[in-house]
Amino acid sequence: MTTVPDPLLCPGQPLKDTAARADVLNRLKRAEGQLRGIQRMIENGEECLKVAQQFAAARRALDSTYSRMTVCFVEQQLNERMQSGQMDAQDLKALLANVETLLARQG
Repeated sequence: MTTVPDPLLCPGQPLKDTAARADVLNRLKRAEGQLRGIQRMIENGEECLKVAQQFAAARRALDSTYSRMTVCFVEQQLNERMQSGQMDAQDLKALLANVETLLARQG
């Protein structure tokens, strides 16, 4: 798979939608709480299987947050380009290729 130039994804731009940012931050705070809980479990000598369950839950929470952030960012980029008339079929294909790369990093 060929690499598409980064400017199509605008990696230097922040997530601008305040509701999306708040959602991502809330999800991260919940995951942070889960990680603190795992630390306490280990400090208290909990069974490894119980700790592993909590690790898996925290990992799923982070994966879900990453996916949510990625979707919000793609939506933002598409909306900006469509409104300004900057997007054509080739640009869309390139943008989606970069999204695929982002999502592949999740796994």
